[in-house]
Amino acid sequence: MPTLSRRTVLAGGLASVGASVSTAAPLRRMADLAGKANAPTPWGATPSARQLAWHRREQYAFIHFSINTFTDREWGYGDETPRLFDPTDFSADQIVGAAKAGGLRGIVLTAKHHDGFCLWPTMLTEHCVRNSPFRQGKGDIVREFEQAARRAGMAFGIYLSPWDRNHAEYGRPGYIDYYRKQVVELCTRYGPLFEFWFDGANGGDGYYGGARETRKIDAEAYYNWPSIFELVHQHQPMACTFEPLGSDIRWVGNEDGVAGDPCWPTMPNHKPSQAEGNAGLRGGPLWWPAETNTSIRPGWFYHADEDSMVKDPRRLLRLYDESVARGTNLILNLPPDRRGRLADPDVAVLQSFGKAQRATFAANLAHGAIASAEYERGTAFTAAKVLDRNPESYWSTPDAIRSADLVLEVPPGRAFDLIRVREYLPLGVRVSRFAIDLDLGKGWQEAARGECIGAQRIVRLPRVVAAKRLRLRILDAMACPAISEIALFRQVAPDPVALPPARQSEALSSDGWSIVSATGPGAEALLDNNPGTAWVVPVAGAEQFATVTIGLGKREEIGGFTLTPSRAVMNDASPPKRFRAETSLDGRTWSERAAGEFSNIANALTPQRIPFPVKAQAAYVRFTFQGLAASAGNMAIADVGLYR
Repeated sequence: MPTLSRRTVLAGGLASVGASVSTAAPLRRMADLAGKANAPTPWGATPSARQLAWHRREQYAFIHFSINTFTDREWGYGDETPRLFDPTDFSADQIVGAAKAGGLRGIVLTAKHHDGFCLWPTMLTEHCVRNSPFRQGKGDIVREFEQAARRAGMAFGIYLSPWDRNHAEYGRPGYIDYYRKQVVELCTRYGPLFEFWFDGANGGDGYYGGARETRKIDAEAYYNWPSIFELVHQHQPMACTFEPLGSDIRWVGNEDGVAGDPCWPTMPNHKPSQAEGNAGLRGGPLWWPAETNTSIRPGWFYHADEDSMVKDPRRLLRLYDESVARGTNLILNLPPDRRGRLADPDVAVLQSFGKAQRATFAANLAHGAIASAEYERGTAFTAAKVLDRNPESYWSTPDAIRSADLVLEVPPGRAFDLIRVREYLPLGVRVSRFAIDLDLGKGWQEAARGECIGAQRIVRLPRVVAAKRLRLRILDAMACPAISEIALFRQVAPDPVALPPARQSEALSSDGWSIVSATGPGAEALLDNNPGTAWVVPVAGAEQFATVTIGLGKREEIGGFTLTPSRAVMNDASPPKRFRAETSLDGRTWSERAAGEFSNIANALTPQRIPFPVKAQAAYVRFTFQGLAASAGNMAIADVGLYR
């Protein structure tokens, strides 16, 4: 088909003005059919129907609520009694309403975390909500969240931890039968699901029905993930499965909510490294888009001493830029407190952020603009398609044209600082590199450039501009481009939210503390209250360890300790995997106060809070850190602290 220019299309339109109405409509229909028949061929990996629906969700809530809420832990051991689960004023509607106010479009609930406690009244185990005081044993947390989500017009999804530190058969064939039955229960009792989340944490210390031992598994062989995914899709064909190889969506490689730039939705056909998950693979054979996950607080479960640490609305705005604006979906964790509600600071932040974002995206300032392009594939693929608000239409060029420009003539007085560009995903990710130029009245100036457009790329300008023209330049593409939207917006600043003051009384001051002994030099970094510095000591292998003894300078009552892993980018360094904490009054006679495994420390890199079962009087504290949470040759710890 010959290359068409905007001038050619306009001339053709003028020539047909004299045609009668009776013949014009059939001719238009014939032209549309001919245009669609000339559609570009899909390139590379393309999304399934459920993946396409998932992409359009963009952002939704994660709800971590379970036994850990009442034990002040991040990972339960599995030996907790169900009687601990006793929210005093539970309201799924309050939690879902706050999520909706924040602009989130769905809910994913932790129906069972690693401790094995089930939030629905299953008959498969006694370790569930029917043996708790909640609703006199007749409650169903999953049902209440599902119904609240439906009332709010939000999608509903479920997290079901594959690891179960309570179940006696974990690591053996009997547990797989149990786990598959849990999947079926959750897939058949609670209506349509949009996502089913499988956590990557599998195997380690646990109660395991009283065995109290460490169990290791080969997750891929043990779970047989393809059969689990098939089971989900048998009952929930539109539910995207999360994370293991073969699932519908992948982990972004960190728990900070930060996607790579670029973050390709395509991947290699193998279990990815964290770096591969963060960046994706240009032209990879699998459509396996990334989900960015993080919490509105430092922890995933509620801790009262984190009320002052809620991400403020401006931080959520930056989080949006680092995830949704890079074409990934954001799952933002909102942990209910012991009442069974979101705490006031979290609600206030969500309301401020959501209000600002609704105002920002309420009006597309590109409405009324005129789009033109030198190259257009035909009447069904003109430049104007990027402005028609129809996600099923798009601008494209002839097959041979992979570098092309599209220009918007912006109506006068339109001031904007956000530019959103989308590709037509059913044809695959085609654009490799792009640039955006603006004409502010003095000719073209480049405003941004990048790699990968995909589901969307939102460019935030450093200041508000009133450009006369905008130009999208496709610098390189793997096939002729297919751009479905260019939109312009002006960011509305979120209202500030005053967070409560930090609870300083619980933390012991490190003034007067000293390092008495340590496995390697530089341990003073543990006491400087600076997360940017770290104690780095060689440790290799699961059995090797590092020790440090801290003198407090006086006798103190201690209720537990905190450890902050280093977040600095280091080669060949990892946080510790296991710990033992001992106390002494004289530096010679020692008593063990706590021992175990750090919770998800390699992925989350968040401060670990370890309570002692019984408070202790101490003048000295000795820590032994054994093994590494990730493969490396050195152990790295930023800070340790003590609290009452």
